[in-house]
Amino acid sequence: MSEPTAAGAPHVLDHPALAALTGPHARFAERHGRVLRYPVDVTPWVAMPDVPGPRDWADLAALAGPGTEVPLLGFGGRVPDGWEVTFRMEGVQLAGEDVAAAPDPEAVRLGPADVPDMLDLVARTRPGPFLPRTIELGTYLGIRRGGALIAMAGERLHPPGWTEISAVCTDPAHRGEGLATRLILAVAHGVLERGEKPFLHASAENTGAVRLYETLGFRLRRRTAFLAARVPERLPEDDRAAVPVP
Repeated sequence: MSEPTAAGAPHVLDHPALAALTGPHARFAERHGRVLRYPVDVTPWVAMPDVPGPRDWADLAALAGPGTEVPLLGFGGRVPDGWEVTFRMEGVQLAGEDVAAAPDPEAVRLGPADVPDMLDLVARTRPGPFLPRTIELGTYLGIRRGGALIAMAGERLHPPGWTEISAVCTDPAHRGEGLATRLILAVAHGVLERGEKPFLHASAENTGAVRLYETLGFRLRRRTAFLAARVPERLPEDDRAAVPVP
């Protein structure tokens, strides 16, 4: 389920990674043919054509490397022979045009010096991929108590006119204090101040988080899928020949 534009064209959020990598995040784009991705230490997002053909799969394989696991967000087709589906989960995309955003006096902007603490918090809370250079994608806010980082949230994908809120996490010892809500609203405030609109992704099974987002003003825009597949260790010679030299 997706929401077309008035003219019937696909909405920019139907392919947020592609829209970001060919737009505001073009400086991060690594490309093989029609396949684009972010650097592997920034975020694992990959942008594939709507209906990828053999050449596109060969390009993705060359870009990722043999035996590598690659995410295929929103892909609903079948992977080619030899590719192994390693992960599949139903997801939702929520848009936040009507979020009652507000700055938070306790939230501080996080920078490169904070990355070790951010990676430690992510390792303990597992909000989704956050890598050493993910912080370069946008603004990240955190809350510290006694010097320790106990909660954070920030910006990831940046399609034109929109910014994805991601890496929302709270130390288990401080859950139930409303810190995630405060940080979501604070990050959304910065997005709206730039004249853009916030959106986010979540697991469809995480009904508690989805309900929280909806109480904040996010609305379900579309259902999607979180999928990952492993590149074959060996590719047919004709597929290799189809890969353009970068």
